[in-house]
Amino acid sequence: MDSPAPVDVIHNASLNRFEAHIDGALARLEYRMHDGLMIIHHTEVPAALGGRGLGGMLVAAALAYARANALKVSPTCSYAREWMKRHPESLDLLATP
Repeated sequence: MDSPAPVDVIHNASLNRFEAHIDGALARLEYRMHDGLMIIHHTEVPAALGGRGLGGMLVAAALAYARANALKVSPTCSYAREWMKRHPESLDLLATP
């Protein structure tokens, strides 16, 4: 059985999003910045690309960027919030209310 091809997630800083382009489709995570806080407000994976773990890859890339840049994260997107709950090693990035 062939393993899936690696997916490149890129940071498109000019559009405030992380992207994965696959087979002509775009999976993305969108964020806003506010006073050192990365607010993740939308994650979208087209149905045709579902089941490949792309949403998690996008969240992981955004959190890696936040960690590398000493940012706190506010996941207003339900997918990102649930992903972080399932990955407790990311919870130190959460902004306190």
